[in-house]
Amino acid sequence: MRTLSSIAAVVAAAALTVSLTACGTDDSPQGTGAVTLQNCGRTVSLAAPATRGITVNQGATESALAIGAEKDLVGTAYLDDQIAPQFKEAYDSVPVLAPKYPDLETVLAAKPDLVAASYSSAFTDGGIGSRDEFAGLGIATYVSPFGCENKDDRPAPSWDAIAGEASDYGVLFGRTDEADRENQRMRETLAELKTADAGRGTSVLWWDAGTDTPSVGAGDGGPQLIIDAVGATNIFAGLSGNWTDASWEQVVKADPDVIVLIDALFSTAEDKKAYLESDPALQSLTAVKNESYLVVPFSESTPGPRTIDGAVKLSQYLGAR
Repeated sequence: MRTLSSIAAVVAAAALTVSLTACGTDDSPQGTGAVTLQNCGRTVSLAAPATRGITVNQGATESALAIGAEKDLVGTAYLDDQIAPQFKEAYDSVPVLAPKYPDLETVLAAKPDLVAASYSSAFTDGGIGSRDEFAGLGIATYVSPFGCENKDDRPAPSWDAIAGEASDYGVLFGRTDEADRENQRMRETLAELKTADAGRGTSVLWWDAGTDTPSVGAGDGGPQLIIDAVGATNIFAGLSGNWTDASWEQVVKADPDVIVLIDALFSTAEDKKAYLESDPALQSLTAVKNESYLVVPFSESTPGPRTIDGAVKLSQYLGAR
């Protein structure tokens, strides 16, 4: 694989005018002027809002699509599950550069002024190159605040922090009004969910992946935000982290009323259901006996534009039980 330095000529041909060093709060004029914001301990700077963006994780892609920035994207990559129906038409209008992370030459050939990702791993040797290397080539980069490499730079998961990331995308693409509308929609929906209180008295297991050792929604991430929003109880709320490893013995002891099955390309909900119903110990769980399962796409379980959709889905399911 060729390095960023070895194909810098591709970038020179792009004649880009954007500069960086890299996700947070806006310090600059809105609309068409210069863009500067703080992100993961870095400063992201563009001479003007991005018009040739590339998004290299599904969360980043849907964050851009949520504010109507599809015409300012020249490429996307790396899905965890299916694009949400409300974004599908816009998504289909943007070139898909690779099923996972594209190689460096492919990224640079698209002549981006901004590369945005959900996870800092995008900018490692296993990804598409470092943020410093992109900065040296005049290409701005952005990482979701929840995915900052330095954990001290990550905000505590909250709906306000989700709104903050949406606002960042509004600044980066010069679409602050659209970002504000999305954030207002989210807050209005949260108020409706609180009033409904559909989860009162209901215990929930949020199962992300893993069979021998289940990876579960813990007390500090998207799953906990969703469960709290509907008034339910996470059986692993006392464990730290977004997700964490638990044991089936702990699950059997807690005996949850409902099991949320995350559906992702890397671990399907159908496989999880089959595992639960084939294991002699897990067959005795109340949720398994009653088939009290809710399937939630992985993209609705991580902090981002679809987290609120996951909360609505759980509230509607619990309200109908």
